[in-house]
Amino acid sequence: MPPETVREIVDAAAGRLRVLTTGRRDAELLLLRVLGRDRAWLLTHPEAELTAGQAAQFESWIQRRARHEPVQYILGEQEFYGLAMKVTPDVLIPRPETEHLVEAALSLLARDADLRIADVGTGSGAIAVALANALPHAQVTALDVSAGALAVARENAERHGVAGRVRVLQSDLLRAVRGEIFDAVVSNPPYVAESEQLEPQVRDYEPHTALYAGPTGLEAYQRLIPEAQAVLAPRGWLLLEIGHGQRDVLAELLAVWDQVHFVNDLQGIPRVAIARRGSGQ
Repeated sequence: MPPETVREIVDAAAGRLRVLTTGRRDAELLLLRVLGRDRAWLLTHPEAELTAGQAAQFESWIQRRARHEPVQYILGEQEFYGLAMKVTPDVLIPRPETEHLVEAALSLLARDADLRIADVGTGSGAIAVALANALPHAQVTALDVSAGALAVARENAERHGVAGRVRVLQSDLLRAVRGEIFDAVVSNPPYVAESEQLEPQVRDYEPHTALYAGPTGLEAYQRLIPEAQAVLAPRGWLLLEIGHGQRDVLAELLAVWDQVHFVNDLQGIPRVAIARRGSGQ
């Protein structure tokens, strides 16, 4: 007999997704969204049954997840820094590691100051929106080469009530804002080398322009760091998310900057490079 109760349905779906390390969690998450319930309800109502419509929706989503499509694309959103962000295949899925970049920026920038911030490669706008939400007087410019990504970023700014302070511009890195001056430049740029092997759910679904930098994985940094130097105010901050094993190379690229330091993620891996533009640069 086909599974009928919530418990049976989750067990069966988890079995179909067993090749995924997050298979059971994904099955539960998708089912909860179909039902419009939380996990506490799931634990206390194991014998509940789905309607035909709910069962069809869940089956469709499980089939997609079995093909390694990320849950975030299936559901159309991902939480980032406490905010629900819309995501589509036009944008990189915001990661918890990137929250370290936001935390670092907020530790350096005064909450009540009239700041100008550039977010380079904004994607979904997660960083730009999170900073604008936390810094009520900041004006944030969200830059991306992808028109599709910018549409998502604009929608996320509107969703969280900061569209009036988040300017969205199509740009290759900082090209569109040459001649302007910013107090901070933040970026989670592409930093994966073309030869690096990624998981299928990343490699086959997320936008390659947001993932791959080039043969070495350093190409975006090599262009962005001097461009940031040109648009930052004296004593302005540059904050960059970096990949595993890139700390020493980034330290070399930032050798002429002041106050260069790195922030580790929860696994102790250097995740954010921070540098300050010197007054004489």
